[in-house]
Amino acid sequence: MRTKPSDAKLTGLFLDMLAAEQGAGPNTLDAYRRDLTDFSDFLGRVGHTFVDAETQTLRDYLADLDSRGFKSSSVARRLSAMRHLYRFLLNERIRSEDPAAILSGPKRGRGLPKVLSISDVDRMLRRAKELSEAEDASPAKRLRALRLYCLLEVLYATGLRVSELVALPRSAAKRDARMIVVRGKGNKERLVPLNEASLQAMADYLAATEALRTEKKKDSLAASKWLFPSFGESGHLTRQHFARDLKELAVAAGLQARLVSPHVLRHAFASHLLHNGADLRIVQTLLGHTDISTTQIYTHVVEERLKSLVRDLHPLAEK
Repeated sequence: MRTKPSDAKLTGLFLDMLAAEQGAGPNTLDAYRRDLTDFSDFLGRVGHTFVDAETQTLRDYLADLDSRGFKSSSVARRLSAMRHLYRFLLNERIRSEDPAAILSGPKRGRGLPKVLSISDVDRMLRRAKELSEAEDASPAKRLRALRLYCLLEVLYATGLRVSELVALPRSAAKRDARMIVVRGKGNKERLVPLNEASLQAMADYLAATEALRTEKKKDSLAASKWLFPSFGESGHLTRQHFARDLKELAVAAGLQARLVSPHVLRHAFASHLLHNGADLRIVQTLLGHTDISTTQIYTHVVEERLKSLVRDLHPLAEK
């Protein structure tokens, strides 16, 4: 009699498939691993495994998530992970039926993304610039300020995902480069244009890096292949470190820290482009969205712009 594979082993096989066949990145794999580990823990408490759990047991797990106070968006994500897992087990003939096929997720409206105003972003950029030009700052402190200013300029100029931003190669800062190649979700590449402000911010940041390297004789600063190097395991600045620095900058600029994150800046990039007349398909390409439906969370911006155009330009509009 063949022994049933453990949940841990099946999770590992499933994640290997996602990485090999769908190009899932480390962050996606970590999210799936966390969700499926929690699901497996629940099954263990009620005497089941991935292999023998039935539909009702899966419903019980969703109810358990609700009782633990999970938001509907988090419950929907866990359900999505289960569906993907059981399709995999079905395709691999580890199971003969899919217990997640008939499950329905929680009803939820798709919320509008948090968006900073153009003036809010300007305040943050100005404050970051001031900090990078502080005359009384030490070389190391000035370099950190220049790095943050550079990160902010590049993020708002390109709308990159934070994982794409912190992992930019040093070659992205070439002075004559008008476009950079970004490797996004699913290991897919796309071209993203740069503006003059972001190019200058990168040039100033690299110049400060070189000056500090020369002064301190820290060859590792120049030897790194990353634009934003770090001594951590990844070799580059982490998403969490940048997010913390960004919130501190928000407070210094007079904004509430809870309203600011790298993802909010990405939303600002998209919303401000659309508000100024950019085509939704162009924004989809710049953001690296595979499906236009993902970009359509910004259609409220387009609708508001159309309303204002009719209000301001229609010949019969009241003046």
